[in-house]
Amino acid sequence: MAKRKVEVFTAGCPVCEPTAELVKNTACDSCEVIVYDLNKGCDTMECREKAEKYGVTKLPAVAVNGKLLDCCQGGGVSEDTLRAAGVGQS
Repeated sequence: MAKRKVEVFTAGCPVCEPTAELVKNTACDSCEVIVYDLNKGCDTMECREKAEKYGVTKLPAVAVNGKLLDCCQGGGVSEDTLRAAGVGQS
């Protein structure tokens, strides 16, 4: 089974850090967690391109397997939403 790709988009600020930690703590061995600091960017600008492609309009935001979670389109990130997307499940 392929790993679940969990992408966390942050601004590298104290407000975003708890969400990044929540995702890391909720993830399991079947999850590949990548944290993108959009404030810093990345070498290839892939992180900013992905944020635009996924429709990220506020931070922090989480995408699982290329799909922005519903909680990141309206309210905030929660453990229930992460688990509903399969994060933390082998």
